Amino acid sequence: MHPLILREIISVTMILFAIIDILGAIPVIIELRQRVGHIESEKASIAVLVLMVGFLFGGDELLTIIGLDVSSFAIAGSLVIFIIAMEMILGIKLFKEEMSTTASIVPLAFPLIAGAGTMTTLLSLKSQYQTQNILVGIVLNTLFVYLVLKNVKLLERLLGETGVNILRKAFGVILLAIAIKLFRSNTHL
Repeated sequence: MHPLILREIISVTMILFAIIDILGAIPVIIELRQRVGHIESEKASIAVLVLMVGFLFGGDELLTIIGLDVSSFAIAGSLVIFIIAMEMILGIKLFKEEMSTTASIVPLAFPLIAGAGTMTTLLSLKSQYQTQNILVGIVLNTLFVYLVLKNVKLLERLLGETGVNILRKAFGVILLAIAIKLFRSNTHL
């Protein structure tokens, strides 16, 4: 493999890894798993892959067709993340229990993993990197997401109930800050 191609793949993979932040989402994933009983890691990973590849190729056009700009899209995602963060911090449930059939897609695959930040990052990566290298980065990140989702029970056992509770509150505050930052950076008030 040509060194330039490998460098692009590594760059794209690391950029997406930082934006997706699957390791930082572990407390949220554990919370969702505790609430719904089971996370369908295959279904969530496929949804993440489809969302990212689909947005890479048709994100600009899709938003234009439905009359949205990237800012509106990002604000909507920030509101969902805000609600999830409030649930984690306050220990309340705003999402109804019927969520159990779709927790692998919403809110897990979108907006937590492949959210507005990931989508807007994909649009900006298109202007800097070759599409095939971006696709490799997407696939590598999706594989890592799958591994984390598949092993969430093990991670939960390693952390213990107290560790999960501490992480839930701490990452709830971090998630709340991310939601507010995403909202503020996309409002033009």
